[in-house]
Amino acid sequence: MSSAQPKTVYRPRQEGLYFPRYPEHASVEAERRHRKERLAAVCRVFARYGYEYGFAGHVTVRDPEHPNLYWTNPFAMDFGRVRVSDLLLVDHEGTVLEGSWAVNRAGFVLHAAIHEANPQLVASCHAHTTHGMAWAALGRPLDPITQTAACFFEQHALITEEAGAVVVERDAGHAVAQAFGNSKIAIHQNHGLFSAGRESVDEAAWWFIAAERACEIQLKAEATGSPVRSMNEAAARHSAKHLGTPFMAWLHFQPIYDAVTRSDPDLFD
Repeated sequence: MSSAQPKTVYRPRQEGLYFPRYPEHASVEAERRHRKERLAAVCRVFARYGYEYGFAGHVTVRDPEHPNLYWTNPFAMDFGRVRVSDLLLVDHEGTVLEGSWAVNRAGFVLHAAIHEANPQLVASCHAHTTHGMAWAALGRPLDPITQTAACFFEQHALITEEAGAVVVERDAGHAVAQAFGNSKIAIHQNHGLFSAGRESVDEAAWWFIAAERACEIQLKAEATGSPVRSMNEAAARHSAKHLGTPFMAWLHFQPIYDAVTRSDPDLFD
């Protein structure tokens, strides 16, 4: 008698499988809560990734009901402890309309200007990261040497206005914002990286994470002293078209969001 066990037969499943989708909100209040939860989560993620540098760094998202107002993290509060209840509602003049902490003046000037000059943008991120600041010091755009970098091909700005200066005047902030244009990210010379999201703060967060990684990879590749070979323009545009969409950025951020909500449930307080 044969003792062989019958083989397991697997049949493909085409329906009933979970796949993340953009959330739908029953009310503006629900959408506001959702945006604030995601913003607080981005702060926790940035702390986890080592993006925090003293009090520097800002994440902003428009209010869904009042697009001329935006939510942001409190000035000089550790990114790793930011909760939904800590977030500030700020107008374009830098007035805090809700919240008990002060707002960062430099963060207000740049982020308010970016939002005001680019109404199509929902969210923006900025932090003083090691690789982003190092690459910004070179005053060069990124080259499409990886699929990650190719996501930004012809869709990132190099800003030289107010390079290295602490921007506290609104006119200077507008100069930076105008140069930002419709880019996913901006490399502000002698300063660092900015990112933007058209659909969500999740998108803005992923573009920032991806840009920081792209800067790190290019710095390391060039440090080898060997020639660094870029994709051809057709391949770079193909990658940007298929991998560089707002939905793909949002999707990339979902497992990161899931992890931080499991480890840091207090962020919802």
